[in-house]
Amino acid sequence: MGRLAFSALLLVAAALPAQSQAQAPSWPPKTVRVLVPFGPGSTPDIVARLVAEGLGKKHPGSVFVVENKPGASGNLGTDTVAKAAPDGTTIGVSIGGPLAINTLLFSKLPYDPQKDIAPVTQLITQPSALAVNPGLNVNTVAELIALLKANPGKYNFASIGNGSLSHLAMEALAIKAGVKLVHIPYQASPAAMTAIMRGDAQMGCLPAISVTPQAANGAVKILAVSTAKRSPFLKDVPTLKESGIDVEADAWMGLIAPGATPPALVEAINKDVVEIIKQPSVVDKLATQLMEPVGSSPADFRKLMNAEIDRWAPVIKAADVKVN
Repeated sequence: MGRLAFSALLLVAAALPAQSQAQAPSWPPKTVRVLVPFGPGSTPDIVARLVAEGLGKKHPGSVFVVENKPGASGNLGTDTVAKAAPDGTTIGVSIGGPLAINTLLFSKLPYDPQKDIAPVTQLITQPSALAVNPGLNVNTVAELIALLKANPGKYNFASIGNGSLSHLAMEALAIKAGVKLVHIPYQASPAAMTAIMRGDAQMGCLPAISVTPQAANGAVKILAVSTAKRSPFLKDVPTLKESGIDVEADAWMGLIAPGATPPALVEAINKDVVEIIKQPSVVDKLATQLMEPVGSSPADFRKLMNAEIDRWAPVIKAADVKVN
């Protein structure tokens, strides 16, 4: 073999490992875990199972297993995704708390969402509803604010936990409106709703899906939704911004992967999942939970995560909200 040919072979052989390292693992592998940082039956769990079912139908040669790992306000399951192998075998469904807001509330997280999480796509948007006990005799946000200003510190609001979106949304409302409220945290939406209906708390900004059944039977009144635009499921209900309170709180969910996942693999997962959540049958199932599909790019999802930190940092500081 000539010297030039031998040298060329050496160059090709040297390049092969680099090329194989640059190539993303094929998607999907035989088994994929879909981590949910909340318990079975939670809204993230419902969305995760819709995604897993759709992926299973699209890729019948692979198995997609939903695994619930609740704890630490969603941090535990999200950390499991962050520390998983970046090869497509583990993805997760998470929310604004563990992906953004908790960086402001916890003195230390076991993962860094900026480095250890690869955003894949924003899956859904869903409104929260400002609900009040009918005994307050208010029918609009303006009437509620007038009542609160006339009675500073007299009224309580219920949330689904210290530092939750339901907590921060009401703190933001109080700050923007210049009123004083007393916070009472509960373990979950049903307990918070029961407190409002009984009058233990007089109001709350809770997931709309937990409010609408009670509003339908007159147990509570819905004054506004917290999203940037009106919900197609509550078309007659104004937004907080329309009502004169510049507060926006979207209970979104997103699909994530480990931070070191190759961009080509992230894009492949994104393409599959966006296609699935926009299928008419999936859209209909999401609608039963008052959710709309989004299907953003990884870059836009990262922007959303960063925007949440910018949105809630001043509220958390002004209200002196602390978790640990």
